[in-house]
Amino acid sequence: MGRDPLIGLVGKPSSGKSTMLNSLTDATAKTGAFPFTTIDPNKATGYLQIDCACARFSKQELCRPNYGSCKAGKRYVPVMLLDVAGLVPGAHEGRGLGNKFLDDLRHADALIHVVDVSGSTDAEGKATAGYDSLHDVEWLRGEIMRWIEGNLKIKWGSIKRRHVSTKSTAVDTLQNQFSGYGSTATVVQRCLDRIKLTEPLENWNNATIERVVGSFVDVKFPTILALNKIDHPDSDRCIYRINHTYPFKDQIVLTSAISEVFIRKLVKQGFVHYEDGGSDVITREDDERELYNLKQMDERLSAKVENLRDSLFYRWPGTGVIKALQAAAKTLQLIPVFSVRNIHNFTNSNTDDAVFKDCVLVKRGTQVGDVVRRIMGDIPIAFVEGLGGIRVAKADVVSEGKNDILCFKIGH
Repeated sequence: MGRDPLIGLVGKPSSGKSTMLNSLTDATAKTGAFPFTTIDPNKATGYLQIDCACARFSKQELCRPNYGSCKAGKRYVPVMLLDVAGLVPGAHEGRGLGNKFLDDLRHADALIHVVDVSGSTDAEGKATAGYDSLHDVEWLRGEIMRWIEGNLKIKWGSIKRRHVSTKSTAVDTLQNQFSGYGSTATVVQRCLDRIKLTEPLENWNNATIERVVGSFVDVKFPTILALNKIDHPDSDRCIYRINHTYPFKDQIVLTSAISEVFIRKLVKQGFVHYEDGGSDVITREDDERELYNLKQMDERLSAKVENLRDSLFYRWPGTGVIKALQAAAKTLQLIPVFSVRNIHNFTNSNTDDAVFKDCVLVKRGTQVGDVVRRIMGDIPIAFVEGLGGIRVAKADVVSEGKNDILCFKIGH
């Protein structure tokens, strides 16, 4: 991944995608309880919470990032988010501007599928009662599959003839077709290995093409299910069904985006104290030692906070919003790499004592040389230093706690 990762927020209309975007970013996307509130894709900068390197060396008080922020060793690293307008069944055939929406998300590296588990909206985002949200999980993947599959099958005859005449490999032929979805040859190879396909491409039938496309969608668009609106009293039934149908628990996160937005508003107004990702809020009545200098709430606002506790915090471990973004980063195997000018004190200047000012997210296993090009571009680098001033080879790889703090020495 030679660029900043792009994580797409997808789902049907009125599932809470724009509210999720608001809760993850400083953006204010237009929101509303009706289909197609979002017509054009909204890109915004979200903030992924990670463990900052400053905590490893007890330098939290000196950590002042150039981008994002760091609070007591918890760093908020910028990541690009894309809120794609709501998909509806039949999107691959153009229903509800479906082709445009699908095209918008094609360069996403991972998806957060925001699923309304309240049962209060149907497949098209219209108000209802008792809807089974399991259907939303199933049809969205199908829409993406049928979109790619349709594009492939239309020209399959000419693809096959060219494949045979040029004596290409299956990977090269498919990459020519899938490059428009932001694919790479490595992704295509993984998708074929995943289904253990050895049959020559010229012999593939429709069933084989469908298997290949299904594998490609799973590899190219790893998806986190954000089961949203868990504060709704009828959410339990849908959560149970989805959890028992999909075994990959690390790809399912329970969320209440609207609660996160409400809490952040109260924090800004000085009424509550809230640790990001926490399991409750602290009000003035709770703050017996007066640590946070909180304002007194009136009865109406106090009732809303108690209702929030009843519907969310006493039932679930929190709003889950931060965990959804962390889960997407985990499925992409993203890790932070910190670049410094002085490898011994971790600063970027002789006159500024701030540490670990710069941080980028890269895929685990990325070579140091690729990190150099990502950060420094075409500037010639004589050598790279790691912790202790030890030189690091450009062929070495980065992982958590290994080659993730680097110093680049400019020169030929």
